[in-house]
Amino acid sequence: MDEIRFGTDGWRGIIAEDFTFANVRRVSSAVAAYLHEMSLAERGIVIGYDTRFLAERFAGVVAEEMQGQGIDVYLNTEAAPTPVIAFGVKHKNAGGAVMLTASHNPPEYQGFKFIPEYAGPAMPDVTDRLTALIKQGIRRDGGAKGALHEIDLRDSYLQFIAGQVDLDKIRQGKMRLVIDPMHGAGIGYLEGILSDLGLDILALRNWRDPLFGGSMPEPREDLLTELTARVCAEGRDLGLALDGDADRFGIVDGRGRYITPNQVLSVLFRYLVEVRGLKGPVARTVATTTLLDRMAKAYGLAVIETPVGFKYQGEAMRQGAILAGEESGGLSVSGHVPEKDGVLACLLMAEVTTHYGKPLSLVLEDIYAHFGYVDTQRLDFRCPEEKKGGIIALLEQYKPAAIGGVSLREVVTVDGWKYLLADGSWLLVRASGTEPVFRIYGEAGDRETLSALQQTLARELGLFD
Repeated sequence: MDEIRFGTDGWRGIIAEDFTFANVRRVSSAVAAYLHEMSLAERGIVIGYDTRFLAERFAGVVAEEMQGQGIDVYLNTEAAPTPVIAFGVKHKNAGGAVMLTASHNPPEYQGFKFIPEYAGPAMPDVTDRLTALIKQGIRRDGGAKGALHEIDLRDSYLQFIAGQVDLDKIRQGKMRLVIDPMHGAGIGYLEGILSDLGLDILALRNWRDPLFGGSMPEPREDLLTELTARVCAEGRDLGLALDGDADRFGIVDGRGRYITPNQVLSVLFRYLVEVRGLKGPVARTVATTTLLDRMAKAYGLAVIETPVGFKYQGEAMRQGAILAGEESGGLSVSGHVPEKDGVLACLLMAEVTTHYGKPLSLVLEDIYAHFGYVDTQRLDFRCPEEKKGGIIALLEQYKPAAIGGVSLREVVTVDGWKYLLADGSWLLVRASGTEPVFRIYGEAGDRETLSALQQTLARELGLFD
């Protein structure tokens, strides 16, 4: 029998190979057992799905299994973003939710994500328990069958998110925008809310295509070339993109500049503090820009550093963070559910652009002028599996006096090995859990220095051998 494990953000597999109806039933049964175990079953469960192949059918299988174990089901009747289904947990006061999505993975993948009753990503203690229950194969038969309620969360979610964003300000900006949901579950969300504001919207890839146009639905700079081209060619003010389940964002400003997630977080942090007047910690992962730290220090605010994975960011939000974000393109803000939300992020960037009245890249220049410039980059180094253990053993002991001629100040092991250098630059080494790759993240005052530091560290670890 296939081994099923929950990873950083749920269980994912290749459709028809390991992501099968039989395995989905096994995982669903474990979730049902968990809900009964935690006395949450009587509150019911929300079920949602993305635009991938057979997504509705997989969702139907989950619903059948839950009903068979006496749990009421709230089944969303159309493809929906992950943050919408997370919102549905709070909206229905449910015991949790299941979202069928493989997010930004290639089209042959599908995934199963469990969202607990607090409406954010499941923490390791929850996913570890689910993995154990899957192995045990516990199933509750008999008793009354759970009811099936078909719902559509779109309107309720949009009403909710209107309280997180200043829609009047966006309306007054009269921007012309390009929207690209990348054939994913976010189709219609940004287009609908922004069109209702009377804005001029051009939509790309806003129809269901389980093959995602032969690409993958990840809003990286190299996969948003059409969005960028249309912004530039038509003189649009902003380009907004979503990933496959609309929990990640991609931003292109009116100058055709791709604004990285690290840069988006910096711009948004400034806006939340200086314009909205929010006070509280900012949360970031170990791999996310420490420009946020410089800004927080100037504002007299704290920083919460977490391991990689938005589940830890969600926990920080429950501790009072006003902004939580990660370099891979996820964020949320206080007042919202503790789940990353690409729709929210895009709307906030529209609000920020309207407020400052200039492209985001120029807003960034103001931030750099005040807090100092930083450049961030991630380099991936392939490593044969037989060498991986030796490199990890080396990392556990590696504490040089300097890297690339810059003195080492501290080694942080929150998640991986993070080397803080005396000049404010840093390097982070993490081993991929899904492929034979070591990733070296870094940040420095310029790209040439940063690349040299990353290459030096890679050589010292034997990643070039």
